[in-house]
Parts: sequence; C-alpha cells; structure tokens
Amino acid sequence: MSKFYTFSPIDNKGKPFPFESLKGQVVLIVNTASKCGFTKQYEELEELYNKYKDQGFTVIAFPCNQFGHQEPGTEEQIVEFCSLNYGVKFPIMKKIDVNGSDTHELYQWLKNEKAGLLGFKGIKWNFEKFLIGKDGQVIERYSSIKTPSKIAPDIEAALKA
Repeated sequence: MSKFYTFSPIDNKGKPFPFESLKGQVVLIVNTASKCGFTKQYEELEELYNKYKDQGFTVIAFPCNQFGHQEPGTEEQIVEFCSLNYGVKFPIMKKIDVNGSDTHELYQWLKNEKAGLLGFKGIKWNFEKFLIGKDGQVIERYSSIKTPSKIAPDIEAALKA
C-alpha cells in the first residue's frame, strides 16, 4: 500500500480527512493562497474537478501562508472566498506549512517523492501541484506557472491507467 493512503490531514472544519478513502482515485494536491497572482487558478481547478470527478478524480487544496503572506485568513474565510469567487466544491484542508521546520508530513513525503526543477525539493510558491495516480504514487509535480488546464491530458491518462 502506498504511504499516500496513510495520511489523514485536517480539513477546514477541524476533522480528519483520511486519504485511505481516496484509494483508486486520481488526486491533484495543490498548495493555495487567496491573495496571489495565481489565485485565478482556482477557476481552472474547479473546472477540472467538475469535468473528471465522476471518473474518479478529485482536487485537494492546502491553503498556505508561507509565500508573501498571501493566505492570511481563517479556514472559514478561505472557504467562503473560494466558494463565492470561484464556486469551489472540491475539498479544502486546514492551512498548513509546506516548507521549513513545521512542514506538514504529507508535503514532506510529496517533496521526497518528486523533486522539482534541478532536483529542488522545496515548494517555490503557491499553486504548485502534485498529481497522484490510482495507486497512490506521485505521477508528476507541476510548478505554479503550469495552469491546471494544461494538466488535463495527464489527468486523463492517469484515469485510464
């Protein structure tokens, strides 16, 4: 069994979200922020979620305030912002750290599984994305500048695998 399924991060309501429930699904993990130049990616993330959710795909957002303090709000404020401005219905977790001494254990694992450009393991900015296959393995890591719509072919391939 993949280590991915052992994680149980806390959702925006303070409850565990066991990844064991995602077995057999394709998952896109994204660190997000509401006041970032990439925030508009929420729209494309929601489009991908709606297009593929019935085929076994989900997006999971992890708000993070580590990059330019661009996610200062509470969990409630973040969810409200995403819902009102982008119609987000995919899961949004509790705010976490993705770098440094308080890095969430999921992100420690993700970064070790798939390094970024030139082997850099740290998360460079908001809206870095990790595509997880049906087997719980990291398929790919995408930088912030790779828009969600450009990931669609990889999602389709993962869903067919």
